[in-house]
Amino acid sequence: MASSEQRKSWRLVNSGHADAFDNMAIDEAILLACANGHVAPTLRLYGWRPPGVSLGYFQELAGEIDVDECGRRGFDVVRRPTGGRAILHDDEVTYSVCVREQDISGGRGVLSSYRTISRGLEAALGHLGVPAEIGEAAGVRAGRGQAAKLLPAACFAKSSRADLVHAGRKIVGSAQTRKRGAILQHGSIPLDLNLADIAAVMPGRGGLCGQGDLAGQLQGAAVSVSDAVGRRVDYEEMRQALVEGFQQALGIELVPQQLTDRERRAAEELRERKYATREWNETRGRRWDPSLTPET
Repeated sequence: MASSEQRKSWRLVNSGHADAFDNMAIDEAILLACANGHVAPTLRLYGWRPPGVSLGYFQELAGEIDVDECGRRGFDVVRRPTGGRAILHDDEVTYSVCVREQDISGGRGVLSSYRTISRGLEAALGHLGVPAEIGEAAGVRAGRGQAAKLLPAACFAKSSRADLVHAGRKIVGSAQTRKRGAILQHGSIPLDLNLADIAAVMPGRGGLCGQGDLAGQLQGAAVSVSDAVGRRVDYEEMRQALVEGFQQALGIELVPQQLTDRERRAAEELRERKYATREWNETRGRRWDPSLTPET
């Protein structure tokens, strides 16, 4: 670990809880600001209120997510700018890291940058007494597990090489995108998993089995932080563990700061013109008009 004199300063943005559309808009606004060199590397920590389902950028909505059931349960539905599969964000801490490729070791490679960022996540979980490792190190291969076949829409139905795994079950699901030499990686760290809610809003293609069976399959594939620790871990305890873990593992100093006025304006525009629109959320892999991207 670097000495205090050598540590690089990163910005820490503690956003608290916001809705799905604000959360994705803020993450992209920070990514754009990083890409343009206007802000330091940033770790943002936040939650979701009301709960929301986020879809991967290339994921189909129809046939995989029960939008009507989401509405009945009061869940927002938003499409992420990153890949991967759907996540129900409820009782969790979400992290996002925005950096330029040169800011982190291995930043120009996708898997190598996942490895670097995952060191902070591993250290954070370690502070809570939870050993975890990146799926690549755990020998995870695509397509393993019956749960993946029964619940193809859900991120936590199976682990990928870039996710964090504890005792063979996914504990952190992450996804990444890049823009103009900058990286956005964000991910879900569930404090508790409501398996019945997940199975209800992501029933799988054609409803392959009942919700109880789907919830049971998920239980074998995923684990929450509280279940791994064996006691209740709340938002603030997890948030502080992440701060300590990233500082320790990446040899950085996290300096609490707010979003800049430029980022706030960009996030407001991205919410209104992109993340809160049906056109964005219902269209898989939609090409985005560059003229709609705000200045940051």
